[in-house]
Amino acid sequence: AADIIKIAMIRLPEALKKGEVDAKILLQVHDELVLECPEEQVSQTAKIVKDIMENAYTLSIPLLTETRFGKNWDEMTLME
Repeated sequence: AADIIKIAMIRLPEALKKGEVDAKILLQVHDELVLECPEEQVSQTAKIVKDIMENAYTLSIPLLTETRFGKNWDEMTLME
């Protein structure tokens, strides 16, 4: 798991740049990444992050992720 998230973290900055979103990785907590972006780019940023993380490495089963957003940890809301 640690190696998979490292792969995602390496690929993510370029994907965010390519997706033309102004988002930055702030923190990694175990198997989670915390990013900061403008509020109007949350949905687009979440799609990019989800795609990169779910496709960082091919496994025999699907690697699924969840995306959440909020102004702080207490306000995190699950995205569809």
